Amino acid sequence: MFENLQDRLGSILNGLTGRGALSEADVSAALREVRRALLEADVALDVVRSFTDRVREKAVGAEILKSIKPGQMVVKIVHDELIEMLGGEGVGIDLHAPAPVVVMMVGLQGSGKTTTSAKIANRLSTREKKKVLMASLDTRRPAAQEQLRQLGAQASIDTLPIIAGQSPTDIAARAVQAAKLGGHDVVILDTAGRTHIDEPLMVEMADIKKRSNPHEILLVADSLTGQDAVNLARNFDERVGITGLVLTRMDGDGRGGAALSMRAVTGKPIKLIGVGEKMSELEEFHPRRIADRILGMGDIVSLVERAAENIDAEKAAAMAAKMAKGKFDLDDLADQLRQMQKMGGMGGIMGMMPGMAGMKDKMAAAGLDDKLFGRQIAIIQSMTKAERANPDLLKHSRKKRIAAGSGTDAAAINKLLKMHRQMADMMKMMGGKGKGGMMKQMMGGLAGKMGLGGLGGMGGGMPDLSNIDPKQLEALQKQAEAAGLGKPGGGMPGLGGLPGGLPGLGGAKLPGLGGGFPGLPGLPKKK
Repeated sequence: MFENLQDRLGSILNGLTGRGALSEADVSAALREVRRALLEADVALDVVRSFTDRVREKAVGAEILKSIKPGQMVVKIVHDELIEMLGGEGVGIDLHAPAPVVVMMVGLQGSGKTTTSAKIANRLSTREKKKVLMASLDTRRPAAQEQLRQLGAQASIDTLPIIAGQSPTDIAARAVQAAKLGGHDVVILDTAGRTHIDEPLMVEMADIKKRSNPHEILLVADSLTGQDAVNLARNFDERVGITGLVLTRMDGDGRGGAALSMRAVTGKPIKLIGVGEKMSELEEFHPRRIADRILGMGDIVSLVERAAENIDAEKAAAMAAKMAKGKFDLDDLADQLRQMQKMGGMGGIMGMMPGMAGMKDKMAAAGLDDKLFGRQIAIIQSMTKAERANPDLLKHSRKKRIAAGSGTDAAAINKLLKMHRQMADMMKMMGGKGKGGMMKQMMGGLAGKMGLGGLGGMGGGMPDLSNIDPKQLEALQKQAEAAGLGKPGGGMPGLGGLPGGLPGLGGAKLPGLGGGFPGLPGLPKKK
């Protein structure tokens, strides 16, 4: 969503960082460009004005530290103000109230309330082990109640039985009562929407609020609607009183202005963002991480968290054991490709790695998109078990059969085999004798540098990230920035010499994610 803004701000700020000294005219010229970039991204005018005024005030009179160039100081000030504009610290759903905690979902029709209600329920039950009851109060939209019931069944979440003819306020009262009797921790009320804000809708919302006494009232808004979403938030807050916002379709190609304006205009925190259609694709909104992504600084913490959710710990342990022996067959490669698909594909991972956001365009130009993973998995699945375990068996006639089975050609199979050979050689190096193997030393050394002792304890595989304290992750992000990994366009110094990761990407390699990223030969070297 923020790609255009990221490109614009990145080029403006990169122009500043290379200079030795900055005059007031330099800062003013850069801020003019920043203002234009934010307005083009559909950020509210008064928000842009106050943002640039605050940056100018701090940048012109800023004390320049000896170790920091003036341009880098301006980047830091822009970064800090961006975090402030987005809300400072991330705020999650507040469940500190007597059970059952009532969460009321409000918003216009088509903004994704029902799906978001199910996503929140799924998140609370899987991550926080809460017993959740969902109830649909939408008696107007055909099959709205049935939709919520089916989503509940899909995610194993309790839903309130449907009784025809009941009014929304009666359903709300019955839901709270049922949650008390059923021992539920949270009850989520999915209210009805309209195509636009009208008086009957507001009266109904106020009545439901009176009957159910919700602890949280979350406004679900479509981030693609731009400034209209900001007006919507203001109206709902004045009439019903909202406690937070949930922005859907943040994975779309909108300009991101609504997300940047919402907090500043309404004063209400953005609590969650929807980043896809799947039940698990709902993330907490962290202003610092979003600001890092916008300024091209990457988002290591979110990347590690995503890895922790998607990487199967048992498979990672088995992979670590194989790597320790220097073994890596085509089945292992297919597992790696599937894990990368789960983590958002190459584009999603690149966008979160410091200084690598610009690589996505180069990769697309070289024909390396996420469809490539699907084709490579299809090639591996077209092989026999013996061929996957021993690729040396693959002679011309076998390749011909595999190409026909996977809808590819011999050249694609040869590329895959070359990639596997590179990775297998790498695994042998990592699992080498002496001092517990190269990978183990490397992970241990990297962990030690970042103040996370004990990360290298799995004999070379991915550590169990689910047990890492989020505060440690935040500390890792800050230390990565301090080490120079967080500069816009700054690449990943310090990781260039590590074996593993992405052969062919010109040095920037990130080992350890479930046994190393698959190599991508053929990509032009980074300049």
